[in-house]
Amino acid sequence: MSPGPARGRTSGADGGAGRRGPVRRWQLVRAGSDAVPASTRRFMARARRRRMRAALPWAVAAGVLALAGLVAWTLLGTGLFGVREVRVEGADLVTPVEVRDAAEVPDDVPLATVDLADVARRIGALPAVERVTVSRDWPDALVVRVTERTGVAVVPRGEEFLVVDGAGVVFRTLPRRPAELPLVRVADPGPDDPGTRAALDVLAALTPQLRAELVDVTVEGLARINLRLRDDRTVVWGDATRGPDKARVATALLGRKADTIDVSAPDVVTFR
Repeated sequence: MSPGPARGRTSGADGGAGRRGPVRRWQLVRAGSDAVPASTRRFMARARRRRMRAALPWAVAAGVLALAGLVAWTLLGTGLFGVREVRVEGADLVTPVEVRDAAEVPDDVPLATVDLADVARRIGALPAVERVTVSRDWPDALVVRVTERTGVAVVPRGEEFLVVDGAGVVFRTLPRRPAELPLVRVADPGPDDPGTRAALDVLAALTPQLRAELVDVTVEGLARINLRLRDDRTVVWGDATRGPDKARVATALLGRKADTIDVSAPDVVTFR
């Protein structure tokens, strides 16, 4: 008698508790554009445009700030635009070297950080400089334009001559008297000296004929100003008031045979 089938075995793939169900596999498939309703597509496009419009100003602002930071760092924090030249224009009495030394601008200091007003103030302290302007010439130069003082008279001091300008500022010392400048004798020449200002007022009032005859102007006091002319003639000027009237009367009397012409009171002239 042959044994029967063993208990507990499955009879095959389809039998009993060992059967498996079918295996399902999922796959993502992009839907075509026509699968999304047109109204939804329009809504989504409008939403994207709104998001872009909202983000655009922030993006632009961030870009501008980044660019400004880069420019500021380049100008202020590096030597790329540093000072490599101080160009001097209009200097004659002072040398370019004197101007550059007075400017005190270190080499390669960032051009954008230079205090132009401070540089101009230092250069303007030079005696011969009347006005000065300082400007930047990118990428690496400072331009200094100098206006120098113009002498209008000289004051003798020992064996030297002090040159003064129209404001009475002493800006130069010469070993010899310049032939083209009149001689003024005052005790303490300077812009704050009343005698210096009075002498300059007298010079400004003289006619060309008186200037041609003038040897010097002597200020012994504010009311005792005298002009010495050629041939040892003297014009008693008095004070510095009524200069044009005094000059006109003195010029009219130049042809008189007189050693002294007193025009201190131009309405009542005396001569001897």
